[in-house]
Formats: sequence, structure tokens, C-alpha cells
Amino acid sequence: MVHCERQQEIDYYWKELSADPKAEQCGWLKDKFGVSWQIQPSILGKMLQDKDPRKVARVTEAFLKMKKFDIATLKSAYAGRKIEKEK
Repeated sequence: MVHCERQQEIDYYWKELSADPKAEQCGWLKDKFGVSWQIQPSILGKMLQDKDPRKVARVTEAFLKMKKFDIATLKSAYAGRKIEKEK
């Protein structure tokens, strides 16, 4: 597991390590040797431990749809805001 503070770190590790797009889900990827890695924002653990079950549910719903974690989207879900992200 790789904990990242910034989106740029997540993007870097994702680009350098991911070798099997079919294996990508919820921050997990597989490298060229078949080793699985989870590239995770450090803030996610704090969000999932919040005492407000609505916040936890929104964050969980958001990250279950992701392949590579997007910190801005997770923060918006946590805050109860809906954002339109350009791809």
C-alpha cells in the first residue's frame, strides 16, 4: 500500500506501476510483475473513520466507482458537494 498526500503522487505511482488496466479498481493496480498495489490518499482513512455515517457512506460510494483515487472528488463527497470533473 502506498499512502499519498497529494494527487500528483497518486498520478505518478499510477503511471509508473500500472501494467494491467483490467486489474484497476478502488485504488488497486497490478504492476508488470503481477504484484498488486493500492495507491491511496492518506486522507481517505480519516474520512472513513468519521463519526457521521452519512459522510462515510458518501465517500464509500464515491471511491467504489473509481479506478484511480481522485482526492478532489473524495473531498467533495465527504463535504456533501457534487462536482463535475472533466476527464
